Amino acid sequence: MSFMDEAFEQARAAIAAGEVPIGCVIVRDGAIVARAFNRTLLDRDPTAHAEMLAIRAAAAALGSERLVDCDLYVTLEPCAMCAAAISFARVRRLYYGAADEKGGAVDNGVRFFASPTCHHRPEVYGGIGEADAAKLLKDFFKERR
Repeated sequence: MSFMDEAFEQARAAIAAGEVPIGCVIVRDGAIVARAFNRTLLDRDPTAHAEMLAIRAAAAALGSERLVDCDLYVTLEPCAMCAAAISFARVRRLYYGAADEKGGAVDNGVRFFASPTCHHRPEVYGGIGEADAAKLLKDFFKERR
């Protein structure tokens, strides 16, 4: 199973919890150090995005606020808040599934990592499992409308 597959498992766990299906894993030295899915509704916390929760968990597990040599896999293009956290954490590589034309801030929107005020830019690889990620989101929202 790939690391992005693990992120998809987290996205499916989000669906089971009634949350928007976004999942994230953080990997260091070939091992997952943190997993998370969106918990904004469960936690009543607008910052409880999968990436934010995974970054917090990885920092705690590794005993450092710097996630140097870590790679982050997430099923949806990160928003501005999450892109900033990825930068501040010094994540080495970002892999994401579906692009987010409305809320994304990596290859869409503000393009956070291209900003001259961005201090750290991870390597970015988008479109990993994009069709599956987009389908999860579309199906989730179709059921709610």
